Amino acid sequence: MAALTHGEAQDLIERYKRAWELRDPDLAMELYRDDAEFRLDPFEEPARGANEIRAIWTDLAATQVHVQFDAERVWAVERTVLTSWHAAFTRRSNAERVRIRGFSTFELDDAGLIQRAKQWAAARVVGLDSTLRPQQEEN
Repeated sequence: MAALTHGEAQDLIERYKRAWELRDPDLAMELYRDDAEFRLDPFEEPARGANEIRAIWTDLAATQVHVQFDAERVWAVERTVLTSWHAAFTRRSNAERVRIRGFSTFELDDAGLIQRAKQWAAARVVGLDSTLRPQQEEN
């Protein structure tokens, strides 16, 4: 089991960014093993397996618009990617603009797929997105 390079870790985070910003559950699911675990909060029960993880990504795609994600720092330790990041999105239901700061760990298998992910994040509503009326569909 070869250790990840820094470039491989950055590539994973770039793919994660692309999946979230495009709100594309299919792209997101390409990152995970079928039996992966994903914890949106490290102290809560994880989503286990492809169906539960896909449900999270499908919910994000349905409820968020105007998503922005940027990794601040990325580290590779053996087969684990660690990253501090910030993100923002608009809630489709009420046009609230939300900013998040977080830290994530992604433990990868030998094929480079996520087998275990954990996230620590704090979110805050920072105002309303004037470009979106609540429940307005994107063109």
